[in-house]
Amino acid sequence: MAHDETINYDVNDNHGHVPVMRARMAELLAPSVEAAGENAVIVDGTLGAGGHSEYFLSHFPQARVIGVDRDSASLAAATERLTGFADRFVGVNARFDEVGAAIAHGEHEIFAAARDAGVAGALFDLGVSSMQLDQVERGFAYKTDAPLDMRMDPSQGITAADVLNTYSHGDLARVLKTYGDERFAGKIASAVLKEREREPFSNSGRLVELLYATIPAATRRTGGHPAKRTFQALRVEVNRELEAIEQVIPVITDSLAVGGRAVFMSYQSLEDRIVKQAFKQLSTSTTPAGLPMDLPGTAAHFSIVTRGAEKASDAEIAENPRAASVRVRALERVEGTPTFHGPGGTP
Repeated sequence: MAHDETINYDVNDNHGHVPVMRARMAELLAPSVEAAGENAVIVDGTLGAGGHSEYFLSHFPQARVIGVDRDSASLAAATERLTGFADRFVGVNARFDEVGAAIAHGEHEIFAAARDAGVAGALFDLGVSSMQLDQVERGFAYKTDAPLDMRMDPSQGITAADVLNTYSHGDLARVLKTYGDERFAGKIASAVLKEREREPFSNSGRLVELLYATIPAATRRTGGHPAKRTFQALRVEVNRELEAIEQVIPVITDSLAVGGRAVFMSYQSLEDRIVKQAFKQLSTSTTPAGLPMDLPGTAAHFSIVTRGAEKASDAEIAENPRAASVRVRALERVEGTPTFHGPGGTP
């Protein structure tokens, strides 16, 4: 996922954080945003610290932005940061796959503009934000002892401690293997179950100690920090991150105007695979193979903009090490009518 380690930056003009590939993201959205002119509405589905939104609002002076974040503290901080853009920005406190419903029912004039003309551009910078990693008490970063929370929305849902203290051996091993690609998932799950009988887990430091003791020394020397994969897996499970990605793709692509573009930035293979497969399906005609032209109603409504998954340049990575693992895919709507709905097609 995005930004799995805490890295502090001295970037005075950007609230301490460099938005990954911000110039390239603007470049990918530019054709659709500029064509929409004063009707252009951009959805920043992963607002975080507000860096991408700030760049878009500055770069596209006619565009308006809907910023979505499930973390109310992040949303409040980003909204304050963007006050200089007056009525060109509106924030939504929700999981990003609920943005379609927010547009459908929102009273702000930016929601009305999106309903009238469709969304011109959308960006989803997946994973946990640097802002959340830097808040030690949230428990996302494994290098500092903190409560095992990891919820992006601290007001609801289970915590990482709940997962460790209540999941069966099989379920815990599945989470570690599937979401963290942890080769010692079964061994770690066994150690967790044994240790929680002595005392339930509450803080990250104890989990990190267990991982050091459980993962073989040879692997620890060559495989990066031994806690990285487990912490990633727990975070994905706690926040149902992959489910949200699967559900937001139809929500946002249905909301696009003709010519509108959606861009996804993924930081690990499970995220990128979901985006890649969904984009392929959306951009493929359903006409049976072998026919010389598309049958009526079978033509694809979308086309893929990027050639494969774009990666950050060496210069981008040098400026911003967070960009090292990013994979970028973009899609453009070529026909159809915008519709706005929540996850699973709910109004």
